[in-house]
Amino acid sequence: MVHSQKTGIKFYENLGKLFFSVAMVDGAVHIKELDKLKELVKEDWLAIDALEDQYNTDAAYQIISVFDWLLEYEKSSEHCFKVFVDFYKDNSSLFTENIKSLIMQTANEIASCYAQKNKSELVILAKLRLLFKD
Repeated sequence: MVHSQKTGIKFYENLGKLFFSVAMVDGAVHIKELDKLKELVKEDWLAIDALEDQYNTDAAYQIISVFDWLLEYEKSSEHCFKVFVDFYKDNSSLFTENIKSLIMQTANEIASCYAQKNKSELVILAKLRLLFKD
């Protein structure tokens, strides 16, 4: 992934918004969803690149930091998804097929980890799939 540090950090911040949107779409974030996100960041996202934030920590941890912040400040799923879509459209070159695939895999695992996928989760996953097909 080639990009400036600022854009790279924004990339991970927006992934946090997207994954929060998926978890919150049914009106609540369950602890299993947060735990799954933390697991997936460590297993999959840390290896994407060597980008670090201003604290010399792997920038992929911004996914969890932003997710936690959104949870604390009770942001809406709809708003967070829209912000992600805008970022995606403005920075589509960052989203390779491998990255899109990993995003879909992560989003699906978050949606499935608590009582399987419900209708609202299926809808947001379909919207994300359609966004990536454009």
